[in-house]
Amino acid sequence: MPRRILIAKPGLDGHDRGAKVIARALRDAGNEVIYSGLHQTPEQIVATAIDEDVAAVGLSSLSGAHLTLFPRVVDLLRKAEADDIVVFGGGVIPDVDIATLEAAGVAAIFGPGTSLAEIAEWVEANVAASP
Repeated sequence: MPRRILIAKPGLDGHDRGAKVIARALRDAGNEVIYSGLHQTPEQIVATAIDEDVAAVGLSSLSGAHLTLFPRVVDLLRKAEADDIVVFGGGVIPDVDIATLEAAGVAAIFGPGTSLAEIAEWVEANVAASP
């Protein structure tokens, strides 16, 4: 079975081209991808992840709110006893923030210029296939 992955845009960020490119690349790599659309709250993202029984959530942020929104998603998944869902992220995220996000439970951060193949390979290596 393919991996089920949710790609989400938390917060007020209104630019989703990168998220759509990632969603398509992961789909083309054999994954089942759900795109939640713009302006999602962490609560909405977690509810969708649980409802859709995904193995991973990919978060995209260009707005600078990643230090608040990404850890909130991880925390809500933990509280919902769904912390087996892998959370990864990308967007315009300063290198100095990556360690903080990883310490909060975000498994990987992919910045601008990361190849689609690299992201797909990481997902294949780090996200369990759906049962």
